[in-house]
Amino acid sequence: MTPEKNNVPEIPVKDRNIEVLSMPGLSVNLQHIGNTLELEASGPLRTAFSPILKKINSRLKEEKPALVLEDRVIASAWLPPIPSPVFKRLIFAEMQISLGKYIPETVSIELTRQNTLRFPPGTVVDELDTDTVKRIIDEALESGTFIITFTENDPLLREEVFELISYVDKKRAIVNCSTWGTDFSKETALRLKEAGLHSLMVGIYSTDPEKHDAVRKSRGAYERAVSAIKLALEAGLMVVMTTHASPSNLQELPALYALASELGVQEFSIWEAMPKTRNEPVITDEDRKGILEMYYRTNASPDGPRMFANTYFEGQMMGAMEGRRWMHITADGDVKPGPYPPFSFGNIKEESLKEAWQKIRSYPYFQKQKNLAPMHDPEFLEFVDRIPTGAKLPYPFEKVYGK
Repeated sequence: MTPEKNNVPEIPVKDRNIEVLSMPGLSVNLQHIGNTLELEASGPLRTAFSPILKKINSRLKEEKPALVLEDRVIASAWLPPIPSPVFKRLIFAEMQISLGKYIPETVSIELTRQNTLRFPPGTVVDELDTDTVKRIIDEALESGTFIITFTENDPLLREEVFELISYVDKKRAIVNCSTWGTDFSKETALRLKEAGLHSLMVGIYSTDPEKHDAVRKSRGAYERAVSAIKLALEAGLMVVMTTHASPSNLQELPALYALASELGVQEFSIWEAMPKTRNEPVITDEDRKGILEMYYRTNASPDGPRMFANTYFEGQMMGAMEGRRWMHITADGDVKPGPYPPFSFGNIKEESLKEAWQKIRSYPYFQKQKNLAPMHDPEFLEFVDRIPTGAKLPYPFEKVYGK
């Protein structure tokens, strides 16, 4: 049941020209030319779509995909399959953005604060109830979102996660879910597959089990994460092994990629670690250069899993995502531009997703194009510096803006 892995297989000869999108003023087809994929647009709106078309085609041409199946190609776990109804929504969203109307293409949702053991019976937990999460999903899809991600702590420790994954209309959005592997079994993997999960994200931060366990603050965390990867692959799920790039583990990235290759995941994903304050050590531009060199080298090789790096995706391809193409909902219902900025822009229990997104977009900072994530951007860190010592986080952004 394991998905076809890389060693990029030959793209089927049939269906050399597949219609991806057809709307008034724009048609987009996917062409198979040998082993190369290329999107071709026609119609009066082609010029408006041209920038994103060039970006996607450059990646399809220069990089191996995460997964090639008989009827579709998955360039990355962070993108919908090509072709698919969800990919059509991506194209439409990018058309909107090219005209200045920014859409929360990705909405990430925290389901629980649990990460090691389930709360004891009788414990009162202040988490978003299932109906509220379903409302968030509905409002996100209405807003044009095409990626729903359940993230932070271990979402799989909340029983309703399978119901929520199933609830997402798979013609409108793909669903990703992260896990620590805390309580992962063969049954869990099969239930995720049945629910229609697009990809499972499993974080591993060192090939040394003791170092990984120290990051997770849980003995045996490394073995549980590796076990979750193996069980998910056996169930036929697409699996991404994720890690954070920080000054303390940059030298481990090649070994982590080797582990990802050995396990047989479809994608190895590197995210730059985010500081909580200005004074925390962060990776440098020279470090980013090293990540990009690894990124290009890895994806040019036909062997091993594809590599994703937000250093490239946000730094060079799409620009910073948080507050521009991405919004995040905490387990308390606070709305943030992404998981990392320590600011709230309202609470989903009190307002709609659309209202909260409009509030984020109303601030000039998020109207600027940036190549650095907010918590790496000196301009944004000036806002962080204004948070009073000891204040409850996330802090209302309007209280620091304009001071």
